[in-house]
Amino acid sequence: MTEQDKPLLIKRYASRRLYNTETSDYVTLEDIAGFIREGREVQIVDLKTGDDLTRQYLLQIIAEHESRGENVLPVNVLNDLVRSYMVPGGGVMPQFLQSSFDMLRESQSKMMENMSAMNPMAKMPGFEAMKAQQEAFLKAMTGGLGTAGWTGGAPGEEKSEGGEDLDDIKKQLAALQEKLSKMK
Repeated sequence: MTEQDKPLLIKRYASRRLYNTETSDYVTLEDIAGFIREGREVQIVDLKTGDDLTRQYLLQIIAEHESRGENVLPVNVLNDLVRSYMVPGGGVMPQFLQSSFDMLRESQSKMMENMSAMNPMAKMPGFEAMKAQQEAFLKAMTGGLGTAGWTGGAPGEEKSEGGEDLDDIKKQLAALQEKLSKMK
């Protein structure tokens, strides 16, 4: 297992300070949110008791982002989450949420693969570096939801207002390819 595959171990001291065991320094909740946005899994444990506190801190990160006006979870979803705690046995909400996010990640990944396969610029030297930059930018802009540039619609769904459809994008890519070939 590579270093990136293992969860980043964060230890919480009695003083409630959080300690990154890989870099041997203290971190904040915002630092931990950054690790997660970069695609890293984290595990937060209490140093004294060994209790896993990951869930508690992830919920705290979400609550802080919501309180700053970064509303990601609609009120009706929050209401449904609260209701799911009232159902004996926890209901099906946790499994539903996990499946939904798994499908979202899979759809984003497939969309990126399909876009790369259709892109005539993919054979251009330096394209991979440019693609990596774009993915990092999109990841930063979407708060770590994924690197596929998901815009909120269903996978494969075209935007009806203000968005460009696939044919327009293909035409623009062809025009760019033509300009690049003239520059050589």
